[in-house]
Amino acid sequence: MLPVLLRPLRRLLSQLRGSGSQPRGCLRTVDLRSDTVSQPGPAMRAAIAAARVGDDVYGEDPTVNELQRQAAELFGMEDALFVPSGTMGNLISVMCHCRERGAELIVGDQAHIHLYEQGGVAQIAGIHSRVVKNLPDGTFDLNEVESKIRQHFPDSHYPRTGVICLENTHNEAGGRVLPLSFLQEVRTLADKYQLPVHVDGARLMNAAVALGVKASEILRFCDSVSMCLSKGLGAPVGSLIGGRKEFVDQAVRVRKVLGGGMRQAGLLAAAGLLSITDMVDRLQDDHRNARTFAQGVQTFASSLCDINIDAVETNILMLAVNDPRMSPEEFCDKMAEVTEDEITVMGHGVRVLMNPVYGRTVRAVWHVDVSEEDTELALQKLQYVIQKVNQK
Repeated sequence: MLPVLLRPLRRLLSQLRGSGSQPRGCLRTVDLRSDTVSQPGPAMRAAIAAARVGDDVYGEDPTVNELQRQAAELFGMEDALFVPSGTMGNLISVMCHCRERGAELIVGDQAHIHLYEQGGVAQIAGIHSRVVKNLPDGTFDLNEVESKIRQHFPDSHYPRTGVICLENTHNEAGGRVLPLSFLQEVRTLADKYQLPVHVDGARLMNAAVALGVKASEILRFCDSVSMCLSKGLGAPVGSLIGGRKEFVDQAVRVRKVLGGGMRQAGLLAAAGLLSITDMVDRLQDDHRNARTFAQGVQTFASSLCDINIDAVETNILMLAVNDPRMSPEEFCDKMAEVTEDEITVMGHGVRVLMNPVYGRTVRAVWHVDVSEEDTELALQKLQYVIQKVNQK
């Protein structure tokens, strides 16, 4: 059985190395599948190794406590909580806003909470989602939102709206940043109906860097936030929830019942501390590299790919494979494979990893492990793929 399982690995090694035992020429992998694939660097590994720890369930881990203190300051909120993942952070936040089973949240139809978190708000918390249509920039029509707010309590026919959920930056919209003016309008509407606003801020710091403002300037319109440390900020694990003190106190209880209570979590929190202090400003490098690649697509790959360069605001790029000779899956396969011909023609081989996401769309995401040089290599690989497609 084992030899059968090893065959795909052997084929891959053979593809990368050619017929000899060593690769023929320089091989490079540029992994653009997600910013979650980044590796902790030497400084982060050193911080993890040196972390002071304690039992966080007892509130005794000094590194976790310091991370939460600094996060609350970063958010401009009263308190913060370290949790294992962004999915858990969103679920905890929704559960804390919607205390009764059968409550309802309002969320965009392209939101991560709605599409990619296994319907956890319904499956685990008994909370109903009412969706509104996301516009191409990640916002939505507030008239539609208002029409779907249901507060007919105690009428037994209706669920009661408990929270409005936003996403910033917006993943499915291609990393778009929600305008501050839109956030203000949402806040005004929420206040009218005495509703809280939660933001899935998985890439909140990308939004802050793109707008040139502090995170607290964005979050002043929101009651709670869940922010990932393991995406653009480069930590290996973890997310942060922010909100009022009583909200976070409740979040601690919900985290525990979901299995998110961690013990000597300072090893992970040490990486998170480095993320929010040393890894924020460099996000502009990811934004710049993503835009460089987008400009290259626009310049020489328009026969194969469509791209809206004005929509490339942060580290995420969405391109549409518009050539009928190639599906998005085939495009990703061609970008990822390394052939003898490529090494002969280019003098090196480059594996560029991307993901087809929906329809004819492919997503590419820049992060700390993708340099300016890597971006140029990815563009060279794209040119090579286009040349081969055109030759056919």
